[in-house]
Amino acid sequence: MMKKLTAILCTGLMALGILGGAAMAEDTAATDGVQASPEFYEKADLSVLDGKKIGITIQSLENAYWAGVMTALQEQLDAAGANTTIVACDDSSATQIGQVENFISSGCDLIMIHPSDAAAVEDVAQEARDAGCKVMCWDDPMTNTDGNWILNNTDLGIAIGELTGEFINEYYDEDNKAEVTVIGYPQTKILKEREEGILEGMANVADGKYEVVANQAAIDANSAQTAMETILIAHPDCKVVAGIGAGAMIGADEALNIYTGGKIPEDMGVFTTDVTKQQLEQLGSDSYPAKGIIGFEGSDEDTANACASMFALILNDDLEAQNVFRGVAPITNENVEEISAGMK
Repeated sequence: MMKKLTAILCTGLMALGILGGAAMAEDTAATDGVQASPEFYEKADLSVLDGKKIGITIQSLENAYWAGVMTALQEQLDAAGANTTIVACDDSSATQIGQVENFISSGCDLIMIHPSDAAAVEDVAQEARDAGCKVMCWDDPMTNTDGNWILNNTDLGIAIGELTGEFINEYYDEDNKAEVTVIGYPQTKILKEREEGILEGMANVADGKYEVVANQAAIDANSAQTAMETILIAHPDCKVVAGIGAGAMIGADEALNIYTGGKIPEDMGVFTTDVTKQQLEQLGSDSYPAKGIIGFEGSDEDTANACASMFALILNDDLEAQNVFRGVAPITNENVEEISAGMK
């Protein structure tokens, strides 16, 4: 079933342009951006990183996705000869502004910001550029940067929703509707866009074959598990979950594993994005309902290599446009082993 699902999804994603087709190129042109591809990153000369001082501030290192990617990125940059400092602001804009100011004072050649609040760090980003630092933003189309490495979060959500919808089509119909839980996090703008995209994507391919019985905010695995356990009390037949990130999959998987005693029915599935080792382990296990992940460049190592390439392109003034849109692709049981090999 999942082989068929993967084939259907790839066709749908290519129609959207999410795998680098014409539709995404048209969208990104309208927003003054370029669509990244393997060839895009191959243009980077990583030797330019040798001896460069790089400061990186991200929202949190508690998140498994970020912990894995940052570990891989540190290794990539060390191997390239860069002097790198990675810090977390713990989702505090004031802390993050101070971290960027410290990077400026220490003479960083490049500062990467994964902003807690993009608007809050615009001024300090400009201060960095005025001081001669290159600035890159991960996740938001900021103004005062040399490059933004971003996702179209609505399209990412649509991809998650369509992957979920194709699964629903396999097992459910108008007379036997799937009960669906959507795990989002509307407190954050990009995650709200992602959640809205999930709802749109499911409707695109499975309209009339499901009912959303719960819409719960949860960003980490523990809160997602608790939420799913509560939902199952009210909706014991809820077997399909679509979520905005790794926490949603890991938590829902654990709740459903306990609920079923590890005997997962074939019409039960969990679908999200992000790529962590635990997600991939659950995706490859018969004891969990994880069925599909919409991934980014691939493994932690793939994402780290792409990010290091962005640094090199920015430092060499070789970036074609300020906004660079990352590609996404499905991870299912067909390719999970390949992706797992590059995880930290």
